[in-house]
Amino acid sequence: MPSPHKRFAMIREFHLADWFTLGNAVCGVGALFSCMTYLETHDLRHIYFACTLVLAALVFDVLDGRIARWRQKSSAMGRELDSLADVISFGVAPAIIAYACGMQGLYDRVVLAFFVACGVSRLARFNITAEALAEGPSGKVKHFEGTPIPTSIVLVGLLALAASMGAVREELWLGKLMLGGFTLHPLVLLFALSGSLMISRIRIPKL
Repeated sequence: MPSPHKRFAMIREFHLADWFTLGNAVCGVGALFSCMTYLETHDLRHIYFACTLVLAALVFDVLDGRIARWRQKSSAMGRELDSLADVISFGVAPAIIAYACGMQGLYDRVVLAFFVACGVSRLARFNITAEALAEGPSGKVKHFEGTPIPTSIVLVGLLALAASMGAVREELWLGKLMLGGFTLHPLVLLFALSGSLMISRIRIPKL
């Protein structure tokens, strides 16, 4: 007879690193909440909160990898958790912060959606090619193909700087253009560049 399932069996199977990965995801969701609060209140502190939470997510992301290597415990679930958390914290959250800061035109939305789609594609490609990219007896991945999605922290830092200088909404850096009756904020093209680099084939050494 099969043994009965234990309560909370899935949680019992989590490794220590997985809890840090969940911390990454929680920070990303918190950043989304802060953006929604900013859109309602226009209190710039919530943009700062959102950007700080993305930075905290990056700290959790770095720690979960280090802890997994230190304890020499990893799993397929851990890899999937990491990818899903990264999509939230370094894909969706930066795009929503940009939207909250004023990149709300039709073309802006298309570019931000493209950025998120590139991040999702980048993570999916890494998950299915990680074994092929691993070299040597250690089995560690020596390089990335395309820039890792956490590099979006650079864009988040730029938006935090803009917010600190009051360059949000109508005062957004580089202003706006009207193309075919729809709005494009040139600053959003940095997200197009970031997304394109994620899905490129350039090799980035893994530190």
